Amino acid sequence: MSADNHFKLSIVMPVFNEINTIDTIIKKVLNTHFSKELIIIDDGSEDGTREYLKKLEDSRIQVIYHEKNMGKGAALQTGFSRVKGDLVIIQDADLEYDPGDYGKLIQPILLGYADVVYGSRFLGGPHRVLFFWHYLANKFLTTISNVFTNINLSDMETCYKVFKSEVAKKLNLQSQSFGVEPEITAKIVQLKCRIYEVPISYFGRDYSEGKKIKWTDGFIALWAILKYNVFKKIS
Repeated sequence: MSADNHFKLSIVMPVFNEINTIDTIIKKVLNTHFSKELIIIDDGSEDGTREYLKKLEDSRIQVIYHEKNMGKGAALQTGFSRVKGDLVIIQDADLEYDPGDYGKLIQPILLGYADVVYGSRFLGGPHRVLFFWHYLANKFLTTISNVFTNINLSDMETCYKVFKSEVAKKLNLQSQSFGVEPEITAKIVQLKCRIYEVPISYFGRDYSEGKKIKWTDGFIALWAILKYNVFKKIS
């Protein structure tokens, strides 16, 4: 695949209780200039998000409903099984990540340099100043992941990960919740993928604005680093 080829982008968007942002993020995604499909997985929303999604009428959008909340990892498993595009990108529904960055994210793949691209919040892009302890926990988890994978990522926990579709389909994700981020990282290393990072903008939100991640999710991620790098490697 080169920068001159025509390609289709599959955007996989897990959603859980995002009624305040879902309309805006969908419009932002659809306004990107790429040929695309948007696969939305409603992961048991109870705040009106599901009712909003049922009213959508756009041939570019496919909505899948989980009957109960199963976690981001489970939503990605469902979404990855439905992709039909050449490239796959993960998109959160909370407006922290800007679809305007898609161009820079996919460029290393289109140029033939990469199989996977991570969008790093720590490589110089504009970002909202928020929680020091969240930053420290993120850097700690990224460092521990790097120790086991022997790569030098700056932001393992980033939402923005882009894959060639054949890579996404080989991941065979098992994590149900936030352990999916270190699982993905472990598996793309085990698949010997060429990995790039690019700087992205980041518009973080605080808990009053609906941020969901908890301190306990850090322990889930730490266990996933050990599990998928030591105990359950891809054969």
